[in-house]
Amino acid sequence: MRRLRLPVCTLIGICLLMAVAGSCRGESAITLRLKDIARIEGVRDNQLTGVGLVVGLNGTGDSAKTLANIEMVVNVLERHGIKVDKDGLKVRNIAAVMLTANLPPFLRSGDRLDVQVSSFGDAKSLQGGILLQSPLTGADGQVYAVAQGAVVVSGYSAGNGRSQTTKNIPTVASVPNGALIEREVPVTMVVDGRLKLVLNRPDFTTASRLARTINDHLGARLATPVDMSLVAVTVPVESRANLVDFIAQLEALPVTPDGLAKIIISERTGTIIVGDKVRIAPVAVTHKNITVEVTTTAEVSQPMPRSAGETVVAEISEVKVTEEKGPLVELKAGATVGDIVRALNSVGTTPQDIIAILVAIHKAGALYGSLEVI
Repeated sequence: MRRLRLPVCTLIGICLLMAVAGSCRGESAITLRLKDIARIEGVRDNQLTGVGLVVGLNGTGDSAKTLANIEMVVNVLERHGIKVDKDGLKVRNIAAVMLTANLPPFLRSGDRLDVQVSSFGDAKSLQGGILLQSPLTGADGQVYAVAQGAVVVSGYSAGNGRSQTTKNIPTVASVPNGALIEREVPVTMVVDGRLKLVLNRPDFTTASRLARTINDHLGARLATPVDMSLVAVTVPVESRANLVDFIAQLEALPVTPDGLAKIIISERTGTIIVGDKVRIAPVAVTHKNITVEVTTTAEVSQPMPRSAGETVVAEISEVKVTEEKGPLVELKAGATVGDIVRALNSVGTTPQDIIAILVAIHKAGALYGSLEVI
């Protein structure tokens, strides 16, 4: 039995919302659908941007100092055959805005998108305004949609002089279903007869399991893990004419993802998230009037004489938490972070103490897993 005694520093007091995720030993791993952990390469959103004018504002638009607003108004009026002198133009009811939208894959011409509208001048509010017809372009400079409609503002600004009340951001708004798609984005899923699956969370073990699951389902070695984030699948000849059904079958396959042993600690909210793979080496911790002791002993199990069994060495861990003039808690489960957290909670340990103990154990090298403080 090994023991390591170390000091623990006290952290600033915070409130606790404790969440221990799957830290009980023996808990089975989660099995998910393939579509929940991976995506098809080439099937993605495309970002669209544009510039427009919001009109009909009640004196809350841009001032005359916003030259971009004035130039845009002059150009719009000239397109309609109206010539004006920009020096005498009043634009307080108009705001120059930047438009953004996401174009999902497989949408067709005539479908609609939501548009986000943001003022880039000195307008005070976009409430009650109407967005004039504005083109939305992609990264290639091509127009893919046209936006127009009434803007919806979730915030407001009211008051006069020194007395003013503002809620949310009144210069940011949206136009629900305000963009009409004019051009479709081509999507290429199969290149050289292969379909590429990209993991949402790259991991070598998960990539290997995913490829093995696909090969078992298809009955042939058609899936190959390329790296920790990419699995290439050769589409069978008989499935190339009906690619949708083939992809649907793959998306429904059950896969058990793997991941790193990690602890996430939020000092601001006191939240602790513990993965089920995090383990702690034999260690004894004294913090104020609290003592945490983790011991590990080896138990050898030998097979019967002349049997086909093997000698197995199993580690049995024991966690003890004691508090001065308090109860003694014994856990004979594995030495997991979840065991220690629950043991500390049972003797009324504060959130500050729990986080301080976990950070100190990690610094001592007795915690097997990464610790991230956010």
